[in-house]
Amino acid sequence: MAKELSFLTKRSEDYSKWYNELVVKADLAEQSDVRGCMVIKPYGYAIWEKMQRILDDMFKETGVQNAYFPLLIPKSFLSKEAEHVEGFAKECAVVTHYRLKSKEDKSGVVVDPAARLEEELIIRPTSETIIWNTFRNWIHSYRDLPLLVNQWCNVMRWEMRTRLFLRTSEFLWQEGHTAHATREEAEARAQQMLKVYANFAEKYMAVPVVQGVKSETERFAGALDTYTIEAMMQDGKALQSGTSHFLGQNFGKAFDVQFLNKENKPEYAWATSWGVSTRLMGALIMTHSDDNGLVLPPALAPIQVVIIPIAKESQMAMIDEKANELSKKLKALGISVKYDNADNKRPGFKFADYELKGVPVRVVIGARDLENGVVEVMRRDTLEKENMPLEGIAEHIKQLLDEIQANIFKKAKDYRDARIYECDDYEDFKKRVQNGGFFLCHWDGTAETEAKIKEDTQATIRCVPFDVEQTPGVDMVSGKPAVARVLIARSY
Repeated sequence: MAKELSFLTKRSEDYSKWYNELVVKADLAEQSDVRGCMVIKPYGYAIWEKMQRILDDMFKETGVQNAYFPLLIPKSFLSKEAEHVEGFAKECAVVTHYRLKSKEDKSGVVVDPAARLEEELIIRPTSETIIWNTFRNWIHSYRDLPLLVNQWCNVMRWEMRTRLFLRTSEFLWQEGHTAHATREEAEARAQQMLKVYANFAEKYMAVPVVQGVKSETERFAGALDTYTIEAMMQDGKALQSGTSHFLGQNFGKAFDVQFLNKENKPEYAWATSWGVSTRLMGALIMTHSDDNGLVLPPALAPIQVVIIPIAKESQMAMIDEKANELSKKLKALGISVKYDNADNKRPGFKFADYELKGVPVRVVIGARDLENGVVEVMRRDTLEKENMPLEGIAEHIKQLLDEIQANIFKKAKDYRDARIYECDDYEDFKKRVQNGGFFLCHWDGTAETEAKIKEDTQATIRCVPFDVEQTPGVDMVSGKPAVARVLIARSY
């Protein structure tokens, strides 16, 4: 890397500091002047936009439609589902007044005490309550079901300790909410959406995930079951990367959402909700990136190919012609490309900058190379360079992008698979879990055992994995017969 950009802390020295520096220096996001909230910069938002577009299409393929619901929720709504309000009460931001007024000395503004709301409003931490209050007006008959909606929005959950993308007081997400005529349909939808998330994570983010169901302690507040995808970061910690919830009839009953079934009898609707957030940006960064900066999978990279010229001013006309010609061919193949011929930065700085930003392929065009009919191509995932014939270069780059996408996923999957361990000895587990990794351990199903593991090690039960063979065993903590082999890890 160029001297100007060789300032990134190494992962081996301080992984947390490396992450925090990389988010800022790669122009993804920065802290705002509002405590706990972030500013997502254009380059970071471009990645999130790509995620949105792909996920939105995947949702709509399953019959989901987008809608929008209010940011502000009456406090009384949160009181209607006891477990739900208990789960979010400590994170809620509350609006109590609707007007400001100038100070008498005109030095600023104060809250007008005469403008207190009759009922406080909650800035949405999630939207089940306001949406199910609305569903009551939309659902009357089984013919109105299933009702499948999603909204892209922001939410607020008051956080004391924040980290860009991973945990902020305000964050962007999508939240899907569905209503069904039967329990079976609702459970099937919750599991279907988990598979959508898993497919997106692996196919587009190149992040391998473990699918499973949460323990009762780790469930979403108000859910009967919470399904999750868990990803492993390069420090061996887990990151919950998407959840889907089977809510039973809890919200149907709380908000009196009834419908007449085929026998003309009233029933309460069955519910699901499911969501992913800008936390996926954190997963993307921490799964793939290296000491030189971001490593982005081509499927989500805002710029898939950057072309950089190296030439004297007298040679630039020839270079520009070839670069623009290549750009047109790449764009015709559906590849996003940037030709950076700005003359206010040295080529070395540009090389380092685009490495830092994770652009998958760099093409360098020099006058001497053109005379020989070749260009230099570097792939970001391995930093390998190769001189390639200019003839057919666009098609070769398209193939190379597919190879990079596959290689990034394989590298992440090999890393994760090598750090999944079976463990039935608690003393051994307590030592090893501090170094990271996913541990498959027998569990007796009790909250007491779960709490002791968390207290002793800061590790939690991430899920009961779907693809792990469940064999009889003994809980490593209590010595009691196990109900399942679960995935345990320290997490973000």
